[in-house]
Amino acid sequence: MTDNTRESVLTTLKPFGLMATAVTPLNGYHDECYRVDTNDGPFVLKIAPGGTAQDLIDFETSVVEHALSIHPHLPLPRHRRASSGTAFATVTLDGHPRHARLLSFLPGNHFADFKPKTGTLREELGRILGQLDRALLDYRHAAMERVFEWDLARAPNAARLVGDIRENERRDRIQAIFDRHSDIVEPAMAGLRKSVIHADANDYNILVDCGSDGTPMVTGLLDFGDTVLTQTVNEVAIACAYVMLDEADPVGAACDLIRGYNSVLRIEEEELELLFTLILTRLALSSTFSALWSQQHPDHSQDAYHTVSEDAVWRLLDQLKRVHPDFAHYAFRDACGLTPCTRSAAVVDYLTSANGERPVLTYDLVTDPVCVIDLSVASTNAAAQDDTGDADVWSKLIADQINDAGAVVGIGRYNEARVCYTAAQFGLPGSEPRTIHLGIDLFAPAGSPVLAPFDATVHSLRDNDLDLDYGPTVILEHRLADDESFYTLYGHLSRSSLDRLQPGQTVPRGEPFAELGESTENGGWPPHLHIQLVTNMLGMEGNFPGVAEASRRAVWTSICPDPNLILQIPRAAFPAARLESADVLGLRRKHIGTNVGLSYRSPLHIVRGRGAHLYDVDGRRYLDCVNNVAHVGHSHPQVVRAIADQAAVLNTNTRYLHEGLVRYAERLTATLPEPLSVCFLVNSGSEANDLALRMARAHTGGTDFVVLGAAYHGHLTSLIEISPYKSRGPGGAAVPPHVHEIPAPDSFRGLHAASPDPARSYADEIQPALVAIQDGGRRVAALIAESALSCAGQIMLPEGYLFSIYEQTRSAGGVCIADEVQVGFGRVGTHFWAFETQDVVPDIVTMGKPVGNGHPLGAVVTTADIAASFANGMEYFNTYGGNPVSCAAGLAVLDVIRDDGLQAHALRTGRTLVERLSSLAVEHPVLGDLRGSGLFVGVEIVAPGTRQPAPRVASYIINRMRDLGVLLSTDGPDHNVLKIKPPMVFNEDDVTMLTDRFAEVLGEHFIMGQDAR
Repeated sequence: MTDNTRESVLTTLKPFGLMATAVTPLNGYHDECYRVDTNDGPFVLKIAPGGTAQDLIDFETSVVEHALSIHPHLPLPRHRRASSGTAFATVTLDGHPRHARLLSFLPGNHFADFKPKTGTLREELGRILGQLDRALLDYRHAAMERVFEWDLARAPNAARLVGDIRENERRDRIQAIFDRHSDIVEPAMAGLRKSVIHADANDYNILVDCGSDGTPMVTGLLDFGDTVLTQTVNEVAIACAYVMLDEADPVGAACDLIRGYNSVLRIEEEELELLFTLILTRLALSSTFSALWSQQHPDHSQDAYHTVSEDAVWRLLDQLKRVHPDFAHYAFRDACGLTPCTRSAAVVDYLTSANGERPVLTYDLVTDPVCVIDLSVASTNAAAQDDTGDADVWSKLIADQINDAGAVVGIGRYNEARVCYTAAQFGLPGSEPRTIHLGIDLFAPAGSPVLAPFDATVHSLRDNDLDLDYGPTVILEHRLADDESFYTLYGHLSRSSLDRLQPGQTVPRGEPFAELGESTENGGWPPHLHIQLVTNMLGMEGNFPGVAEASRRAVWTSICPDPNLILQIPRAAFPAARLESADVLGLRRKHIGTNVGLSYRSPLHIVRGRGAHLYDVDGRRYLDCVNNVAHVGHSHPQVVRAIADQAAVLNTNTRYLHEGLVRYAERLTATLPEPLSVCFLVNSGSEANDLALRMARAHTGGTDFVVLGAAYHGHLTSLIEISPYKSRGPGGAAVPPHVHEIPAPDSFRGLHAASPDPARSYADEIQPALVAIQDGGRRVAALIAESALSCAGQIMLPEGYLFSIYEQTRSAGGVCIADEVQVGFGRVGTHFWAFETQDVVPDIVTMGKPVGNGHPLGAVVTTADIAASFANGMEYFNTYGGNPVSCAAGLAVLDVIRDDGLQAHALRTGRTLVERLSSLAVEHPVLGDLRGSGLFVGVEIVAPGTRQPAPRVASYIINRMRDLGVLLSTDGPDHNVLKIKPPMVFNEDDVTMLTDRFAEVLGEHFIMGQDAR
């Protein structure tokens, strides 16, 4: 900025009684704009071009003040009055009069640059625009009917400039949009309501910032320079055009804004019919005016302000070529709480009232016995498909279910969420998968004839021969009495069916026109008919989506109503519907203790687990980075089979001889060093640790225990007392006298981090506790310590640590208990047991969680001497501990770890994970420390430049990662350590997904703001 410009700005401030301490130029489309820092805070100075009419300046100012008088909370810039009392001042610059205004400076980032652009943020923007427009519905001003080139009502004038677009394809595309506007919008414009609107809620006129918890919020709506009296719906169209830019789901993004706007100011149905075309028109105007600017200013190619959105607009136009206008209209109606598809009611009424038979197969689906084949996310059939991966085996499984039920046809349900659609056409990684079934499946033998349920003509046919697609498909058209049509789709036919048909061919009701195909020709499925009712073909031929995204369920089920309107299968044949997520949550709050916590701000309704993934009720898959209980993978088929096979034969207690008990004890103790050889089986890690305390007291005669700071050993009363993580946390009581806490050996924020001393002995840290026990006239029973600290913050112990404190404990007469509940069974990669990394042998080892891969199983393994001391005459009996089913699960887990080489796999995968996380830590100072071994990893989140915990940032990260399909959690006394303890089958593809999503979140404004501070 030149000295002359600065002086001009300083001169302009005088009528406002301010002195500038700094002046910074800002971008502006018409006005010259500056940020001016003054003795009274920051402001934005706007200087209108010479010749700007005063009534336009007054109009722009008056609109803002009127809106704020009704909604003072709106995030609009306030005008600072000049000394004369007016909202603007006329000053002379370069010998010419100019109108200047001073507005409050609003904080925030341009919406265009902000990350993440969440659905709630777009809804909030919609509500703000709705509040503004509602305030302006009756507002009037003399200048409001000005002629303005960007007004969507004047689009035909802009259409004359299309020739400025040089590329032929782009020019034709824009011309087609303007032609559509002329054909559809112009005839209806006069009948639409009109009001004064902002008219330019583009992504650079919207400011966004983060709340204290990272929630994005709109902090400013800027620049009322385009304000005009026009059709009210144009406000929504303009804003939608910009929130759709660079979105994977642009229609969904528009729906978010529409939903928010409509919640404040109802969008009328006539407006919704035109909205998609108006959005396209705004994009066409933007590209046309960008082209015009480039033509008129060939020497200003570096001035990107006037063409800043050009590339994004063209990317969006390319996306919207694949969106049928009717579908967008239906989605917008759904966002407003209206029935999405306007054609459906007539079709449903016709099918409900029509009389006569509606044959589809040669079986009578009304009277013949049928059975429902459950293919939902949580079904065993879906699991069986995973296990076999073979259409023939899956076909036999379904055929057996039909035969066992004494049925003639199996029914696959409409509107059922499924996870069997695994081919690329159902959703690429990172996109929302299509999981909601839009038809009804009729499982019957290959070759079964398919009949037309109504008089029809062949609309179209095609062999959709992709893997897991329809295979040969026929679509029939049926006429309604009012000359409208509806359609029925038939998928998974034989290839020969297509040879006998052609479009336009008549098919009378009840006539066989096709037959069911074999698995080899029907897309790789068990033989069945997929029948689907379609009320609007959306311009498609030979194919139509048979599966929808869960977020679009209401739209697609409106376009494709329940085919049982045709089939008329008795409702009694269908099982009762499962509870909706909201109902489950409501019942949980009513009947489950409120301190039984839920993860994440938006709880997940999880119904299925497989490998390293969990699935919600709608079939969305989440990468599970935290559930170490499913040690060898969720629902591992080998473990499931072992449990099921044994449960089918016997499950009883340990008072009888059973080979499974001794085989498991033999296998488990073989993984441990001598003299650990005697095993007690229990139900959980908590039971294991409680039993270990009893053993220690029985063997030593001692009463007191030494524990590590922030340790957690279980939920029983005896264990809460020795778990500082709980007893020192919310709701905790004082640490009881028989428990003695020593500092956790945290090398990042513990004693050694504060004052590193290479000569310091770890024995010094336990001695005060041992002395206190002795001085109190008591005896030590045991030291209990995790071999790597989990709840304390995923802390790996320093070299020699356990050796030192074990030695001191034994010298004082106590025994040493290694809690391996979280870290055993090969998780650390280098060794099978984490205590082995410390070159020690405990006296007692406790196990839980991973032992049975989620089946209730825990274990205590000790020496023969301690076991003998415990055998003091009181029988130890556990009704379920060591039962045959649990032992079968435990043996299967050991087999899988061995046979699949999971310990070595954890070491390799964990090293890759730490390498990639370390590269992220270089760029993001909030990652204060990385630590761990194998698939036991912790990431400490801190205030950048310090070692101070940042739990708000950690909470933000895990909730955002959940939104992106990755499940993490936090640990540590300050809940600022991200814990990564996935199932051991977690692989390098999973590492890539985790770190890619993590990098995305770390690049969001809330995190980057922390880095900047």
